[in-house]
Amino acid sequence: MTDQAWPWPAGAATGIGSLPGTDIGEAQRVVLGELPELPHLPELPARGPGADMIGRSAGLLVELPVEVYAGRWRVAPRPGRDLRRARDLMERDLDQLAEQAEGYAGPIKVQAAGPLTLAAFLELPIGGRLLRDPGAVRDLTGSLAEGLRAHVAAVARRLPQASVLLQLDEPSLPTVLAGRVPTESGLGAYRAVESVDAAALLRTIVEAVGVPTVVHCCAPDVPLELIRSTGAVAVALDLDLVTRLDPLGEAIDAGLGLLAGAAPTRPPSAGGAPTSAQIADRVRQVWDRLGFPRRQLAEQVVVTPACGLAGATPEYARAVLAACRDAGRRLAEV
Repeated sequence: MTDQAWPWPAGAATGIGSLPGTDIGEAQRVVLGELPELPHLPELPARGPGADMIGRSAGLLVELPVEVYAGRWRVAPRPGRDLRRARDLMERDLDQLAEQAEGYAGPIKVQAAGPLTLAAFLELPIGGRLLRDPGAVRDLTGSLAEGLRAHVAAVARRLPQASVLLQLDEPSLPTVLAGRVPTESGLGAYRAVESVDAAALLRTIVEAVGVPTVVHCCAPDVPLELIRSTGAVAVALDLDLVTRLDPLGEAIDAGLGLLAGAAPTRPPSAGGAPTSAQIADRVRQVWDRLGFPRRQLAEQVVVTPACGLAGATPEYARAVLAACRDAGRRLAEV
């Protein structure tokens, strides 16, 4: 395992992104209060189109306008109401962040869908997903890279003492690589994207934005070697979906950080949120099975929920974030 400086403090915890509700002011207060070592810009998809993962991220694209058509986002001939709404929501969120985190001097995380997931959901004007056209996917990636560079700069201007960490959400990455994204008819699937091409697209974003970048994938079969090859500083995943430890151990040994999803996004049928001790034990269990020294755990690993918390109750979401925070501090005591 390599010695390196991580873009978060030892014992840090953070959220994956989404929270329940529609009040961005309250959501930001919760995040700053419960996750002081590594807060993030919360996402509230319950606000509707433009606040969802695809619309929110597509609103960052440069010279590639989008709109909602038949309940789905597609490339549009010109900017319109849907795009304005997505951008207005983001501006409102950034204003709240600047107001509530004024003077904050630590790392702050922002999230956006990555190019493969966007290509798997965004539709072409003539129909079909962008994924069907490799040239369109390259154009999308360039547009997203430019937009994310501007987005990160906007956060840095509002919080000049903070350091920005970017999370690229790629839940569709394994499906794209396996050629399992269905066509509109449901009778077929789009051609698989080669691993080397997917890595090049992600690397374009990582290099263009120029800040430490995490690739998040809350799906089975996370392509860890591919993610490591992009220059990402870390991978975020759901520990319960890790079926093979060897690839994870190899990635960690090669210097990839881990945002360990160790708390369920919804409470079990009987009981409430997991305790910080339970979450810390879950992370330690995986780390010990990997065979790495405990002293490096709190530095290389950030504790998180398994995925976004938009489907949880506000009470559960807050309790889980607090438990993750305290679990991170427990790990730092070892």
